[in-house]
Amino acid sequence: MTDMRPMTPADVDAATDLILQADWGDRRTWFEFTTSHAACRSIVVVSDGEVVGTGVGTANGRVGWVGTIFVADAYRGHGLGRALTEAVIVELEDVGCRTLLLVSTRLGRPLYERLGFELQTWYVTMEAAGSDGVADLAVRAFDGDDLDAMAALDGAATGEDRRHLLERFASPTTARVLTLNDGTPEAFVIRAPWGGGATIASSSDAAIQLLQARRASIDAARRVRAGIPAQNWAGIERLERLGWSHAYEAPRMIRGEALDWRPEAIWGQFNMALG
Repeated sequence: MTDMRPMTPADVDAATDLILQADWGDRRTWFEFTTSHAACRSIVVVSDGEVVGTGVGTANGRVGWVGTIFVADAYRGHGLGRALTEAVIVELEDVGCRTLLLVSTRLGRPLYERLGFELQTWYVTMEAAGSDGVADLAVRAFDGDDLDAMAALDGAATGEDRRHLLERFASPTTARVLTLNDGTPEAFVIRAPWGGGATIASSSDAAIQLLQARRASIDAARRVRAGIPAQNWAGIERLERLGWSHAYEAPRMIRGEALDWRPEAIWGQFNMALG
């Protein structure tokens, strides 16, 4: 017997193991977050007491993200992926989301297209080795007084209300800010517990300075990544000239109302189910 229901903290171990078995990465910290954060809607499919599918939605104001749609191999081909996606969509629309976004895998894209999602753009993920360089003193640790300006900058860039995420993740140890002469943030990066880094900048110059500062903060054995919408080819070309290379690309898809956003201001993501 198969049942679909909300994911609870008690399901995290099983959901994590399900995805680890498929070499899809360790999602434990992500599921711990989604089952404890009010803006998230996490769903599991359970068959004979075993978790065999997952789906997650996150509401950022009127914009919702669909992600972590996963079905165990033995249960594929029976419509569970579609059912999970539709269930997440209903949850998001019920809380007022009128624009839905997701980042698709190659296998998932046909399903999402059948559900009304269209290709909006591609994320081009760039990466570079650390340079273990001199710290950029203009880039400083986050201060609580930065939050309002950061939320405004983020909203203009993404077209979403992600203040709840900034409040949850930003701290002096997880976030770095580049400011104008008057102290107003013009760029920031916030690291999520699972390692992603949402990076927003009001200008290409500010973004490059912040990304290069991140690169300088680590040694050459480690790597820094930046996920840039394809519309920002000028920024991608600037990073290439600085020694960054293409890692991979992924399609960003949209359904519903058009989004008022500035893709050239987005240089990194929390993850592919939050933006």
